[in-house]
Amino acid sequence: MKNQVLITPAKHLRGEITLPGDKSITHRAIILSSIAEGKSYLKGVQRGKDCLATLKCIEQMGVPVREGEKEVIIEGVGLEGLKEPEDVLNCGNSGTTMRLLAGLLAGQRFYSVLSGDKFLRKRPMKRIVDPLREMGAKIEGREKGNFPPLTIVGGELKGINYLSPIASAQVKSCLLLAGLYAKGKTFVKEPYKSRDHTERMMQYLGISIKVKGLEVQIEGKNGESFKGKSFYIPGDISAGAFFIGAAVSLPGSRVKLSNVGLNPTRKGFIDVLLKMGAEVKISNFKKICEEEVGDIEVRGGNNLRGVVIQGEMIPRLIDEIPILTVVSCFAQGDTLIKDARELRVKETDRIRAIVSELKKMGADIEERKDGMLIKGGNKLRGALVNSWGDHRIAMALAIAGLRCEGETTIADTQCIDTSFPEFQKTLREIIV
Repeated sequence: MKNQVLITPAKHLRGEITLPGDKSITHRAIILSSIAEGKSYLKGVQRGKDCLATLKCIEQMGVPVREGEKEVIIEGVGLEGLKEPEDVLNCGNSGTTMRLLAGLLAGQRFYSVLSGDKFLRKRPMKRIVDPLREMGAKIEGREKGNFPPLTIVGGELKGINYLSPIASAQVKSCLLLAGLYAKGKTFVKEPYKSRDHTERMMQYLGISIKVKGLEVQIEGKNGESFKGKSFYIPGDISAGAFFIGAAVSLPGSRVKLSNVGLNPTRKGFIDVLLKMGAEVKISNFKKICEEEVGDIEVRGGNNLRGVVIQGEMIPRLIDEIPILTVVSCFAQGDTLIKDARELRVKETDRIRAIVSELKKMGADIEERKDGMLIKGGNKLRGALVNSWGDHRIAMALAIAGLRCEGETTIADTQCIDTSFPEFQKTLREIIV
């Protein structure tokens, strides 16, 4: 049947994997290259639907984009060179596209509308709308600006001192982009450190930005411009997490992932697996374009044990929690995930989705308000499960199916194309 994936049990995984480019870094490289002066050369661009939505949106604002032999070339128009789009900017399923572009558009002297698919139109936007309004932006949306479509009339902004109630790289990046156009300094402080790709990329481009602990400061409207550069985008560790999780869960597995982004704000999944007793090694470590990069080697065994995951660790592995939940089913003892309420406002309610579908497979798992409790060690059985329209839920369930008794059918899997169109092909190549 269309949009279904059939998964059969696997003995183990063997092989080397080249991952798609990091989705978070790709979004930011596209956006910042569009307002740089001159050409930027982006190597390793992730070509899932989310990043392509960002690319299409900047083209609608008059930014020339072309495909080279090995890279995407963006002809930046400078800080003041974007043009009013003639149509709605369609962000598809991408929350990153909408939230980051909202910050960029707040500083433009024209009218724009951001919308997306039915899932994105249900995701909360008040977390960016409120501080952008405080900076002077004129933004309207459904339910007083809490839901898309968002209508933005850009103009004069002023810097603010914003204490974010949540650790969110999307909120932080949105305000830093707006801060480029604001008079004075903009400060953003978080309760925990979220991923910092925007700060690193701005530093790489020579933008006036300062990072001190949990606070980031940017100074705008000082006549500063920045030149386009070459970007190397490493493999996406969030995409790699599915293969890493599969390998540690299947005894006898040996998998190597080359040139993976190892930003400390994204390595929480690796750190938790090590705490669980998994055999994961990092080699060939280097730094490229202000981002840590290296190879990850994984061996599977029977030594996984349950852990508690909470607090400052959550922002460092928020996207990996669905696959981490699957891995926890095969560990000995209980795994408790808490302080992860943010999962309820992702592409879907990921807490409810992963608990519901894993229960169909026989997992002993309990939903909590801000997370879940997983009792490991039970055998899973193949079942008919659903992705809930969420790419990370779909891929996590595929990995669970590798260790089930019998076949697993996952429905509604076209969502995988938002981040990893080659997922099924890559998985098949390493199954033994």
